[in-house]
Amino acid sequence: MFIVLVHVHVKPGCIEDFIQISIENAKNSILEAGVARFDVIQQQDDPNRFVLVEVYRTPEDPARHKETAHYQKWRDAVAEMMAEPRYSVKFDNLFPKDAG
Repeated sequence: MFIVLVHVHVKPGCIEDFIQISIENAKNSILEAGVARFDVIQQQDDPNRFVLVEVYRTPEDPARHKETAHYQKWRDAVAEMMAEPRYSVKFDNLFPKDAG
C-alpha cells in the first residue's frame, strides 16, 4: 500500500463547501481500482484544517487518480478555498501489509 496524507487549511467561511466537494470526490475516488481507501478528516480543535487520507494499491495509482474528472473537478473547486497551499506527505504501509 502507498499512503498519501494531503493537509489542507481552508479559509473561514468555506468549510461547508469544502466538505461537500471533498466528500463527493472521496465517494468517486473509492470507486477507482487503485484506491483502497479515501478518508476526509477534520481537525477537532481547528475546524478549518483537514487531512485527506488516500490509500493506494501501488505508487503509480496517485498519478492515475489525478487524471480523473472527479479529482480535477475537486482541484478546481477548492483552489480558491485554500488559506494556504495544500501539501502532501507520502508513507509506506508497514502493518498490516494487506491493509485495504
